[in-house]
Parts: sequence; structure tokens; C-alpha cells
Amino acid sequence: MDLIRTITNEQMKRDLPPIKTGDTVKVLAKVVEGNRERIQVFEGTVMRLRGGGLGLTITVRRIASGVGVERTFKVHSPRIEKIEIVRHGVSHRAQLYFLRDRVGKQSSLREKRAEVGEILNPVYVEPVVEPVVEAAAEEVAVSEAPSAKVEAAVAAEEPVAPAVEAAAPEAEPVVAAV
Repeated sequence: MDLIRTITNEQMKRDLPPIKTGDTVKVLAKVVEGNRERIQVFEGTVMRLRGGGLGLTITVRRIASGVGVERTFKVHSPRIEKIEIVRHGVSHRAQLYFLRDRVGKQSSLREKRAEVGEILNPVYVEPVVEPVVEAAAEEVAVSEAPSAKVEAAVAAEEPVAPAVEAAAPEAEPVVAAV
């Protein structure tokens, strides 16, 4: 039993955003055409999440040329390059099958608004390691010598007259009388 769990944990993707029904997502999937492989982007609303663990699937719906298209993706499949959340939608249901009957703006969901202190799409920043300062000091000493030659060459060139900018008259603020 532990062997199956360890193999499953190795194959699961770690960089997935927290996906919920109602979210608008962009799925980058690898598609094989003949002997070539390319990445196809499919953007739409998550209609349902099904399963869990390694077998987690999402069904994404979008309208293409006036026709509703639904596509089901295995989230942890090696064919899925990346999943990006475009916006968080408000939904109070696990499956959004009612979107199939709606057309146009009616099929869009309200966007989730962030509450105080909540970040909808967190950005993870890795710390940058600064290089050793002594190596930078040697480069500065080497680069100072040629700069004197450059300054002399610039001084020998003819001075260019500065361009005259047309001063735009400042607009006065409009005050409405009540």
C-alpha cells in the first residue's frame, strides 16, 4: 500500500494553482499531430472537478464560434504543460451544468472579490543571492580606464542643439457650481 502511495506522490504535479469550479482557467496541453508535438491553449470556465489525487480531472467549457465546447483534462497528466487561473468566479455549486443552457453574457459568472488581506493569485518570489563584492570591485577598476577615452571622444564631437519642446498650456481644473 505504501508503495502505491509513494509512486502516486512522485507523479503528482506540485505547481498547480488551487482550482475551483467557476474559475476561468487557461490550460496549456501538448497535442501530437503526426510526428510533431505542439502546445494548444484552451481557455474557459471550470464546470466541474472530479476525482482526486492522481486521477483528478477538470471539465472546462468555452464558446468557440458560437458553439459551446467542453473538454476534460487529467490535471496530473504529462500532456498538461501548465494550468493558469485567469480569474476566480463565484459559484455555489460543485457542477455548473446550468451554463450549458445559457448564451452570451448570461453564461459568465461573477468575479470573486478579494477580502482584506486576501490575495487571489499569490506570486511566489525566490530570494536572489548577491554575488561577492570583491569581484565587482575589480570590474569597476578595469572599466574606468576606457571611460576617459570615451569622454574625450564625446567632447571632440560637435554639440547638438537641444530640441525645443512645445509647452502645452496647463488645463485649469473645472469646478462645478451647485
